[in-house]
Amino acid sequence: MKQLQKQIYIFLMAVLAGIAIGIGGCVFLSLTNKIVGAFMFSVGLYIICTHELGLYTGKVGYAAGKPPSYWLELLVTWAGNLSGTYLAAAAVRNTRMAHLSGEAANMCSNKLNDDYLSLFLLGIFCGFLMYAAVEGYKTVKNPLILFAGVAAFILCGFEHCIADMFYFSIAGMWSARAFLCIFFITLGNSVGGMLIPLGKKVRRVCESKS
Repeated sequence: MKQLQKQIYIFLMAVLAGIAIGIGGCVFLSLTNKIVGAFMFSVGLYIICTHELGLYTGKVGYAAGKPPSYWLELLVTWAGNLSGTYLAAAAVRNTRMAHLSGEAANMCSNKLNDDYLSLFLLGIFCGFLMYAAVEGYKTVKNPLILFAGVAAFILCGFEHCIADMFYFSIAGMWSARAFLCIFFITLGNSVGGMLIPLGKKVRRVCESKS
């Protein structure tokens, strides 16, 4: 029963994180100045970090060496993020801000027309930045690290699976192809998020043998 309660709590915190990302997505879609929009999108990650919500791309970097139960937690978190972004998008589509779906549709079309290798590689770069931003914030508690990391991946055009869940949801463009795109982006985010931690592990092993 305790395990079930824990997974329910993880799911609910992930739903809230998905909603936070949805709010960041709304800010980005609302602004014509994409540089400002990229920085303001970061409010979503700031909410998540300060309130310790569950974001897949913020947690997957810590998976190396964790027990199998942590991977289940990641799966539950991913599902919760998907639910939260969908709920946020559904709510926005029923307001006067529904016109944002048109902005999102243009972005989603570019993703759907891309190939899976490209999405995977762009996901790796984003995952790398996300881990650096989250770990950096945990270490020094400077929110500028979060804002700079998120703005960097957006302005570069890197792919973030949870943000893309929101864009596909508000654009109403979910399909089998869209799910596959999210799948490969998720894989890329996962690989990218674990690069720095794995590098640190290799360094510690080398130092212990020297």
